[in-house]
Amino acid sequence: MKIYPAIDLMDGSVVRLTKGDYDRRVTYASDPAETARGFKEAGAACLHVIDLDGARRGVPQNAATIRSLTDVGLFTEVGGGIRDEARIAMYLDYGVRRVILGTVAVRDFSFVERMAARYGSAIAVGVDARDGMVAVSGWEETTALSGVDFCRRLADAGVGTVIYTDIGRDGCLAGANLPLYRTLSSIEGLDVIASGGVSFESDIAALRDMGLHGAIVGKALYEGKLDLRRCLAIARGAET
Repeated sequence: MKIYPAIDLMDGSVVRLTKGDYDRRVTYASDPAETARGFKEAGAACLHVIDLDGARRGVPQNAATIRSLTDVGLFTEVGGGIRDEARIAMYLDYGVRRVILGTVAVRDFSFVERMAARYGSAIAVGVDARDGMVAVSGWEETTALSGVDFCRRLADAGVGTVIYTDIGRDGCLAGANLPLYRTLSSIEGLDVIASGGVSFESDIAALRDMGLHGAIVGKALYEGKLDLRRCLAIARGAET
């Protein structure tokens, strides 16, 4: 299993929200590239980046910062405000390895189908759910769409990777929703990356044993609840 340390961006700084609430934000660093280099020095090979300003406004807002992050040399996936092909192409030109589509996947499913067919594994979908229902527009609007059902539909449409965030646990340091990820792990042909509440070494071991593709760790790293080197070792099966 892969570990994706997370960098969430607002106004060019590294922040974390609690339950997706933009009014409950903590700023952890003013130099995202330095943060990413620290992850690399600890042994990380991957990086998960979200432009929170872009997610809220529908247009990327931290593109220059994201471009600097690709220079660190990690496999970088990026989401937040990416709602047309021009912005997909922009990020791929920057050196981003995987682009995450969110709100647009709900608003225009045929667009996601076309992009998945055109760009293959460089396209992922971020499924963010509150109480099991998909949320969009920077998590500020909850739809009537079941997150699990939507993941099945995405797999049927040829999307290979989903980043599934349980909003109710995000930033709460309360542990991952393991029963949910066990259900998602059974969807054939879909690589699932767990996000939201991954706070304990036992979370990582459990997700690994379910056969998930990856896990995103954010606030637990910044708050010192998890050690990245140990997370990577557990994900590899080198430690339990």
